[in-house]
Amino acid sequence: MRNNFKKLALGAIASVVLAAPFATQAVRADEPLKIGFLVKMPEQAWFINEQKAATALGKQDGFTVVNIGTPDGEKVLSAIDNLGAQGAKGFVICAPDVRLGPAIRARAKQYNMKFVTVDDQLVDSSGKPLADVPHLGMSASKIGNQVGQAIADEMKHRGWKPEEVGALQITDYELPTAKARTDGATAALLASGFPQANIFNAPQKTTDDEGGFNAVSPVLSQHPNIKKWVIYALNEESVLGGVRATEQLHIPGTDVIGVGINGAGEAFAEFQKKEPTGFYGTIAVSSTNHGKDSTQNLVDWITKGKQPPADTQTTGKLMVRSNWLQVRQDLGI
Repeated sequence: MRNNFKKLALGAIASVVLAAPFATQAVRADEPLKIGFLVKMPEQAWFINEQKAATALGKQDGFTVVNIGTPDGEKVLSAIDNLGAQGAKGFVICAPDVRLGPAIRARAKQYNMKFVTVDDQLVDSSGKPLADVPHLGMSASKIGNQVGQAIADEMKHRGWKPEEVGALQITDYELPTAKARTDGATAALLASGFPQANIFNAPQKTTDDEGGFNAVSPVLSQHPNIKKWVIYALNEESVLGGVRATEQLHIPGTDVIGVGINGAGEAFAEFQKKEPTGFYGTIAVSSTNHGKDSTQNLVDWITKGKQPPADTQTTGKLMVRSNWLQVRQDLGI
């Protein structure tokens, strides 16, 4: 009798243990969809806007978005673990290092999560884009071309002689997107007749205002004979840092043409200053649309099995002091 009771008890315990994972899955299936939105620089206006747009879409359509800042590889993997523990079904990510691609894919697979990339495209160990990971980003080289053309057009408008002007190319060659943008701007400048000898490389360590300032300052000091400057980089924060460096050396704003990329809060603040500065404009792209569209792509993939396009590329529109409000409205920024 005791042996029979013992067998029944052990059988019951085994049944509970085996059933537990299925019970958990059943509960999660009834819960609202949860996804993550991971960005490399959560303090930057561009990424703030993306996450806000994703969150707004979630509130509208009844799913939850968990916004997480992931400034390094360790935090990326920790965030994916966090999402897995919460029962998230997938995530959108702009990684701090595109070479993390294989590690991110492996960790997502561990939790059976789908994911898409936004802004920066992940690459494999050989540097090739991960073809099986849907991506939504900007056409980096074309937007770079727009930057270079905008600078060339404004130089012509001001009557500047290219041989008397220095170009500050703020670079980050570790990031393929950044290289493509600055290379694109340089190509457009050269095509307009700008002399190669007058283009100076200014490597940056961080892609923010401080990084731009620190990259540009020593180059300016090395060329005190040049009185007029143009500045370009992968984003407007870096360009604004470069502009601040020219101001510190008392170079008039009328002798500087800085053109960034994005179209966010810092650019808006610059356009609202009483007197124009060396920050001439930015190629505005809708961070709101990037956040909303990448999130919608992921949700449709999870809920409807509709895999997003492999690589969607957007371009931008020149935003300057005279039209920034209209462009902002047009792009829904």
